[in-house]
Amino acid sequence: MNEIKGLLFDKDGTLFDFAATWEAWAAAFLTRLCGGDHDRALQAGARIGFDYDAAVFAPDSIVIAGTPGEVTAALLPLFPELSGPQLIGVLNEEAARAPQREAVPLIPLLTGLRGRGLALGVATNDAIVPARAHLAAAGIEDQFDFIAGFDSGHGGKPEPGQMRAFAEATGLPTERIAMIGDSTHDLVAGRTAGMVCVAVLTGMATAETLAPLADAVLPDIGHLPAWLDARHPITG
Repeated sequence: MNEIKGLLFDKDGTLFDFAATWEAWAAAFLTRLCGGDHDRALQAGARIGFDYDAAVFAPDSIVIAGTPGEVTAALLPLFPELSGPQLIGVLNEEAARAPQREAVPLIPLLTGLRGRGLALGVATNDAIVPARAHLAAAGIEDQFDFIAGFDSGHGGKPEPGQMRAFAEATGLPTERIAMIGDSTHDLVAGRTAGMVCVAVLTGMATAETLAPLADAVLPDIGHLPAWLDARHPITG
């Protein structure tokens, strides 16, 4: 097997626990967006696969793997007083403020992975401004050699543009890179680019959903060092 020399991470559901981060945020965001109108918030939540009363996402919610543009397009018919750019602006501003719950302690994990000589990157369907805000708030933005959002010029997942851009930025062949993500979008993008694909279960998708697309399924990214060691054992 080719030795892994680069790790490309999804953000939401991978670096950060999806439900713990976004379900409480979504309820508060819809309350503010709808001016406290409960029925309108219910309708808006239904359009994006979010149960406003229960404060939980459906497994197929567009928010889980979609881009802010796709979320905006789903919500816009309910908010004729806002233009598309205005609504996506509100969405990105609110997203940048969302308090992130780390899937595992990130600073020691990423420091250790960099200590192995690995190139690290982030490929997210979030917009780049809130994505960088979340990474900076966690104190990890400078750990990455590459950060791309859906609006960084490489497209969004499941298309492989972000994957190929990371490979180009690091000078690594795609078969020496592992794409780590919690959704089928992540794994399809990685597979299309020719990467090793690692699924984690800190998002909303189940192991049964992700396993057919993955080379490995891990409980969370904290298991990556052991996975790397098992893949390439150190011999004396």
